[in-house]
Amino acid sequence: MPTLSNLTKDERTARQVLSLIGTPNDATTGALLERVGGVELIALIERTTAIPGMDRVEAAIWRDRLQSRANPDQVASRLLTENDYRVLVPEDSEWPAALNDLRERAPYALWAAGRAELLIAQPSQLITITGARAATAYGVHVAEDISSELVRNGKTLVAGAAYGIEGSAHRSALIESGNTIAVLASGVDRPYPAGHADLIGSVSRQGLVLSELPPGVSPTRQRFLDRSRILAALSGATIVVEAGSRSGTLHTAREAGHLGRIVGAVPGPVTSAASTGTNHLLQDGSARVVTNASDVTRMLDTANAPKRSVIHLGASRAVLPNNRAL
Repeated sequence: MPTLSNLTKDERTARQVLSLIGTPNDATTGALLERVGGVELIALIERTTAIPGMDRVEAAIWRDRLQSRANPDQVASRLLTENDYRVLVPEDSEWPAALNDLRERAPYALWAAGRAELLIAQPSQLITITGARAATAYGVHVAEDISSELVRNGKTLVAGAAYGIEGSAHRSALIESGNTIAVLASGVDRPYPAGHADLIGSVSRQGLVLSELPPGVSPTRQRFLDRSRILAALSGATIVVEAGSRSGTLHTAREAGHLGRIVGAVPGPVTSAASTGTNHLLQDGSARVVTNASDVTRMLDTANAPKRSVIHLGASRAVLPNNRAL
């Protein structure tokens, strides 16, 4: 019977195995991965030796959690079925360096369908557009206008392929023959929502479909929340067009803020429930006002402009050797 260690020939396969048996956005596993690397981490799952940075109780809990999912035969079978998609790890040139800002919460690996070279761009060239699934006509109109102009200006749009605002952003990019990246909360072979299967297929052909989850994995509420950190980290700015007071989109905005990324929000009618969340972001200072694509570009340009050096002249006077002041 094979062991997990037998399956992990190198860092790439080790990270694939970890994606199959681990939990995304797990800071404990991520910190250990940073410390010892993927091959050694997989070996530690099967040993009884001490684990760096954990006491005995923590190590036992961590091992039990991973071993419960670590059937080597099943893992080996899953690895054989994943060859249809590109797997990216931090050593690859296409790995988006911006995700390294997540530190121990960074994805173990990424599965890609489409143009992985889009990930090489600087974060200032990528903009995340997100918002309400139950978007209003106002929200869709604004999202389309902003998205179309950004793409015409050479920006790559990042979104989650959801109904409403995100779908509008992807469609606008496709219509303009521009670049767009869909980050899924499921495997890249499980387009979600199902009603956007054709749209996601078009994105994979013209742009890129991306997921930290292996093929075959279905979305869950937690996986949508975990996906938020990737949507936020990939881009230099996250723009929220519409969001209700309890929208998951607000989680993406918070993640972007914590990472030091620009957060923008489109103000909406105070009578619209779909704009309650965006208006609150603006009210509490978590986001800047966005009314068009130029606002987004201006914020990015300002954030990336070289800082001027300022020389402050002191108030004290120079003194000559004979004690005469200048």
